[in-house]
Amino acid sequence: MPFMKAVQVAAPGAEFELVRKVIPEPRDTEVRIKVEVCGICHGDAVVKEGHYPGITYPRVPGHEVVGKIDKLGSKVIGWETGQRVGVGWYGGPCLKCEACKRGDFSNCESFLTTGISFDGGYAEYMTAPMQGMAAIPETLASVEAAPLLCGGRTTFTALRSSGAQPGDLVAIQGLGGLGHLAVQFARKFGYRTVAISRGKEKEALAYRLGAHAYIDAESTDAAAELKKLGGARLILATAPNSKAISGVINGLSQDGQVIIVAWSNEPMQISPWQLLGGRRSVKGWTARPARNSSEDTLKFSVIAGIVPMVEVFPLEQATLAFEKMMSSKVHFRSVLKMDGNA
Repeated sequence: MPFMKAVQVAAPGAEFELVRKVIPEPRDTEVRIKVEVCGICHGDAVVKEGHYPGITYPRVPGHEVVGKIDKLGSKVIGWETGQRVGVGWYGGPCLKCEACKRGDFSNCESFLTTGISFDGGYAEYMTAPMQGMAAIPETLASVEAAPLLCGGRTTFTALRSSGAQPGDLVAIQGLGGLGHLAVQFARKFGYRTVAISRGKEKEALAYRLGAHAYIDAESTDAAAELKKLGGARLILATAPNSKAISGVINGLSQDGQVIIVAWSNEPMQISPWQLLGGRRSVKGWTARPARNSSEDTLKFSVIAGIVPMVEVFPLEQATLAFEKMMSSKVHFRSVLKMDGNA
């Protein structure tokens, strides 16, 4: 019986552990992927801490997976053995809800989540539903593609769907794993792009990524600075800091909106007048279904030359890679690389 290396969480709150597991067999509508790399995302914390309902343990996390199809299930269509593919947060439809029964997979009420509903990419092999995969462009390196499947896809689709037009003032709150990608996308979309972060040390990086302006939220009132620039049509909140998000709302223009793509457990403080006074709005954003949004993100990134900044770790250093991500000490995405793979 063939075995593989994997990193799993045995129970909520447990530490990562490196284990040997039997290489899984794909079901009829699944493929088996020989994993090359897997990005580490803040969303993996919900597996480690047990903050997501219905997780069964032990569980292998990881939802920024790139690898090659190793084996096809008996009913898989549209994919080939040896094809390089990616799997993100959206792992496919549940196939049980009313929307799925109608064939409306985009509105699945209980979609599967990679690394939560089924084992993810902190392993040498994994299986995935055929509906949850995306093709990886040949010219895109696997270590660069992995973060684009979650952090990239989320910020890309949020900006694309926001209604902001070329020339509009768009602010990116936070300049970390999500924010450094969002600034690049915003600039390439033709927005007047403002990066907001704490401290002066990220100012040079912001301009290098394409920002037209930088606001140091540590030494100035970010909302007031945005108003001086005319007010933001859109603020994309990429840093998981509820207080910081609340603090920029007054920087919106008339009919401006804040779109939140970063998860935080802390409540936000917003007065109704902040919204009523300028017809402003605040909303959250996730991107699905996977194949179209992921492939659109990947293709645009290749065309526009958008590249995530990554630090690569072997699978055995998953704990270190995760801790550096959670403490914002990685610049800017941690990626696990399997032995002998690209």
